[in-house]
Amino acid sequence: MFNSVLIANRGEIALRIARTCREMGLRTIAVYSTPDRDSPVVRFADEAVHIGPAAIRHSYLNIPAIIEAGKATGAEAIHPGYGFLSEDPDFAEICEMEGLTFIGPPPGLIAQFGDKAEARKLMAEAGLPVLPGSERALESTEARELADAIGFPVILKACAGGGGRGLSVVHSLRDFPQAYRNARATANAAFNDGRVYLERFVENARHIEIQVLCDNHGNVLHLGERDCSVQRRHQKLVEETPAPGLAPDLAGRMAAGAMEAARRLGYRGLGTFEFLVDELGRFYFMEINCRIQVEHPVTEMVTGLDLVREQIRVAGGLPASVSQSDISLRGVAIECRLNAEDPEKGFTPTPGTLTEFVPPAGPFIRTDSHATTGYTIPAEYDSLLAKIVSWGPDRQQALNRMTRALGELRVSGPGIRTTLTFIEEVITHPAYQDGKHTTALVQKLISERKER
Repeated sequence: MFNSVLIANRGEIALRIARTCREMGLRTIAVYSTPDRDSPVVRFADEAVHIGPAAIRHSYLNIPAIIEAGKATGAEAIHPGYGFLSEDPDFAEICEMEGLTFIGPPPGLIAQFGDKAEARKLMAEAGLPVLPGSERALESTEARELADAIGFPVILKACAGGGGRGLSVVHSLRDFPQAYRNARATANAAFNDGRVYLERFVENARHIEIQVLCDNHGNVLHLGERDCSVQRRHQKLVEETPAPGLAPDLAGRMAAGAMEAARRLGYRGLGTFEFLVDELGRFYFMEINCRIQVEHPVTEMVTGLDLVREQIRVAGGLPASVSQSDISLRGVAIECRLNAEDPEKGFTPTPGTLTEFVPPAGPFIRTDSHATTGYTIPAEYDSLLAKIVSWGPDRQQALNRMTRALGELRVSGPGIRTTLTFIEEVITHPAYQDGKHTTALVQKLISERKER
């Protein structure tokens, strides 16, 4: 095992990783951009290195600066968190070349699964069901012809996509040419890769994901399922485990399919298989994320496992700390993401300085955050301020605790709007309360708001 870890990220996930490293007795090195010089992880880490100005291409995507920071501080491993360089196979390979352990899957696997169209093909070959669509990037004419053959609506996706970015739903052939051009432009801007593919779009779907953990000793485990159906702009707002109203046999088949695919494809590390479930209860593979995910706390709450610790153990050559028979899922956990965004203006980010930030506390509430009173929300980065997580022995108690926690939360600042009120409306909506919500819930709530 290594003894020191550089955390190549920022915000709440950087602080969360640093905390586990300290518990494990590992020395931590934080890297930071100019706006993040006073961030909590910089104060918490054993050492911190400035890697550039605000612009991410000059700081958190600046591979030479990050590698140099690792070498200069004697780091032995790099944890990329989520976003930024976490699924960049070139970064993972450079880490290996420079003698730094990359805490994540091997570069070859990241490259395979990083191309979402290629991942569809691989998973189909491994036996997972996929939606009708393309297995490679398509030019405009062939994409339009395939869309017409499949039938509308379809969804265009960036081959290099992730995190809900680079997606475009198309409802008619007439709208297809402009949608295709927009999807290409968005993909190029977000990922510096304009390639897109398409598949049939499933309306009123459930977004279900299976967490897996695979080590280098032949162990392939699943850690239950999460429901991530509450989304805006294809990005998640509320997540929970277990998925309410999902038939146990369906959850079991999804988990078995994910484990078999991971085993056949030689997956290593922590990973998440994402699926869509249609109104008839049929499930389809969407993508695999080769990193820790934002919503990992809900899985930790019901399993009692520290997923960052498991990542570090596996990367260090140790086996997973548990076997499948050791994993017992207890109770229900719900996570709500607090973002500095204005729901009234299409969830536009609202940077600024917080004059008040008081996170909730109390029994069975967890808050993962890097925000404090006086914290300035930079315009250059993701708008996530905090993740509020509740646990209960059953869903109703978890919901009651979340309602209480959100009522305790205090957040304000000049010009700052947040998703707090919107999230409160989500979790009190009858469809969510009954566990019958789908990916259409947020749009339904927006429509209901306009009618008031």
